[in-house]
Amino acid sequence: MRIMCNENELQLNIQNHTEVEKKLFSEYAEYFCNSPISAVGKLQNFSKYIRRQDLSRFLAKHELFKMQLDIPGSIIECGCFQGGGTMTFAQLSSIYEPSNHTRKIITFDTFAGFPSVTASDINSTRNYSAGDLSVYEGIEDELKKSIELFDKNRFLSHIPKVELIRGDATITIPQFLKDNPHLLISMIYFDFDIYEPTVIGLKTFIERMPKGAILAFDELNAKVFPGETLALLHTVGIKNLKLKKTFFDPYISYAIIE
Repeated sequence: MRIMCNENELQLNIQNHTEVEKKLFSEYAEYFCNSPISAVGKLQNFSKYIRRQDLSRFLAKHELFKMQLDIPGSIIECGCFQGGGTMTFAQLSSIYEPSNHTRKIITFDTFAGFPSVTASDINSTRNYSAGDLSVYEGIEDELKKSIELFDKNRFLSHIPKVELIRGDATITIPQFLKDNPHLLISMIYFDFDIYEPTVIGLKTFIERMPKGAILAFDELNAKVFPGETLALLHTVGIKNLKLKKTFFDPYISYAIIE
């Protein structure tokens, strides 16, 4: 089966990269699309077709996942973009703890880009606006298809593992907690990029995290997304956390709740 390149998708994914990086992305895309290996073969040999940085992010999330294995609760992902993180955590849960049906992977996203931006999100690199970083029409349905396939290849597949919560997280997060008063959180991964939903997520979920739970961030100390750092400073505060970074990725950082 020949897999055709989607140039629009390529441009979306590399808009914040340098010209050298864009060229390398294009070369990888051409290599992937023109490889004579079947689609199944490409999936089974995925490490041939991805950059070092992409594998590094996977390894970093793997390490975070292992840290929370003995902590009760669900994994909350705040912002999923194209769903790679969601399915990484889901796959790891099915591998490491196939009978742990109480651990859900719960993802909050608009599936339509930023719902809004505030002054806390303004930076000298780029000014974002509502709708930015949207992926494409139908991304939620595409991710649901991935979940459907995932469910066909795991234990206890009659019990849902992944839950997608669509909408503005400043509204959906408080409502979700109201609807799920039992919720405990073993790890929360913030990747909203912007200030307001990150603030709401921190304020709402932190009390549901027992000692040993993992509080992780995708863009702390990132100039292009100041809102995430400011949200942490204005809620939990950095003096109350022993922040660490992963060895594999320059952006991903975390703290263990103590």
